[in-house]
Amino acid sequence: MMDRMYISPAYEVVRDAARCTTCRLCEQQCANGVHAFDVRTGRMTADNGRCVNCHRCVCMCPTHALKIVRSDDVYPENANWDAQTVNEVYRQADSGGVLLSSMGNPKPQPIFWDRLLINASQVTNPSIDPLREPMETRLFLGKRTAKIERDKNGKLKNTLAPGLTLEVPILFSAMSYGSISYNAHACLARAAEELGTYYNTGEGGLHRDFYRYSRNTIVQVASGRFGVFKDYLGKAAAIEIKMGQGAKPGIGGHLPGMKLTADVSETRMIPQGTDAISPAPHHDIYSIEDLRQLVCSLKEATEYRKPVIVKVAAVHNAAAIASGIARSGADIIAIDGYRGGTGAAPTRIRDNVGIPIELALAQVDQRLRDEGIRDEVSLIAGGSIRSSADVVKAIALGADACYIGTAALLALGCHLCRSCHTGLCNWGIATQRPELVARLDPDVGSRRLVNLVTAWKREIQEMMGGMGINSIEALRGNRLMLRGVGLTDRELDILGVRYAGENM
Repeated sequence: MMDRMYISPAYEVVRDAARCTTCRLCEQQCANGVHAFDVRTGRMTADNGRCVNCHRCVCMCPTHALKIVRSDDVYPENANWDAQTVNEVYRQADSGGVLLSSMGNPKPQPIFWDRLLINASQVTNPSIDPLREPMETRLFLGKRTAKIERDKNGKLKNTLAPGLTLEVPILFSAMSYGSISYNAHACLARAAEELGTYYNTGEGGLHRDFYRYSRNTIVQVASGRFGVFKDYLGKAAAIEIKMGQGAKPGIGGHLPGMKLTADVSETRMIPQGTDAISPAPHHDIYSIEDLRQLVCSLKEATEYRKPVIVKVAAVHNAAAIASGIARSGADIIAIDGYRGGTGAAPTRIRDNVGIPIELALAQVDQRLRDEGIRDEVSLIAGGSIRSSADVVKAIALGADACYIGTAALLALGCHLCRSCHTGLCNWGIATQRPELVARLDPDVGSRRLVNLVTAWKREIQEMMGGMGINSIEALRGNRLMLRGVGLTDRELDILGVRYAGENM
């Protein structure tokens, strides 16, 4: 009996022999070793089993001689045991290991964003033309509760707690140096500075080259405390405590050792080449009181000049958790839905744990309003924010702003081949191999990110104008601007929206 089970390739490389000039560019561009030149026949060959469908060879072929197709070599038809499930059993029987996956949950489960429609104004509440009338997309993240005080000359005192000011309700979500490349971080940092928003370092520390972007940097303190020291905290506009992540709720982080290069090792302050595994819990946090102590410690370490964010995964009791966080002294809560991206996560966790961000966000916003503490914290929603429409809908459900991660990587050239954990990203994004990193030009990448967010900002203004709303603040939590289609009464009740066509 075979020790290892043969698994049919998921993809096949189709090469047009009439067009192929054997320039061997595909061989040079593929880090997975799919393409090779056969000296005996003088032709290019392909090892289909290595192909991850990243499309690098297809895009780079000068004669358009290549295409990648899904293999039609299938197992006997079985609705319960599909090919992916069978292959995963084979892989675990071969290795005895936990399956790792990248990016977000790909399962065909409900996407509530697509079942929410935006209401529009017409006559009694006229629409607004964003090209000719003021439209405010600037917003403030942080505590809004402040006493009105005046000095001896009668001038107002600024009693607001430290916060973040954004020119657009979009931030770049946490992606650590190590999980993504130096050049990818450079793209995010430059774009955040130009756009007047922020990027998040993730739990991998902050490379010293990026200290210059401190005004637009959110640093993360996770359970492994990788790269955390005084200068790291000081070179930030805000500090985020990562309690959970949408792609892997209830567990810690994992960066495979092949990504721990010398530079990443120095930044993270851990040995080179070792797996960076952060524990599931913070071993000093087992209650809201413990969380409050860390929040206060971070504020004390930064002289109370920086807001503190607490990031949690979207789970069934997210509303109760958020209520406690709001009372812990945190200024902002980030909620990450179950479709959130990841550089490496156990496949079973990624695909089966957590709840949709739409449901969690609506419940959190409503709970904080019911308890009269909504202004104590701001809310950031993340986990598969795919378009400007998703941003508008998230804000109407109660978010102040949105994190985008996968969308930002797509703008940099990601093709969602879901092999980030291998470190062989052919587009120079989720890799630490110098020859691959060099493929991502920070000048080009940052410009594409700026273009993306600028386009989304214009679309947000158009949609707000169509609703007769001229500011992000007026949209926040305004669920009257949403209508549901294809949703059950229970889903509508959780989301707090009416069915399309239903009168007030």
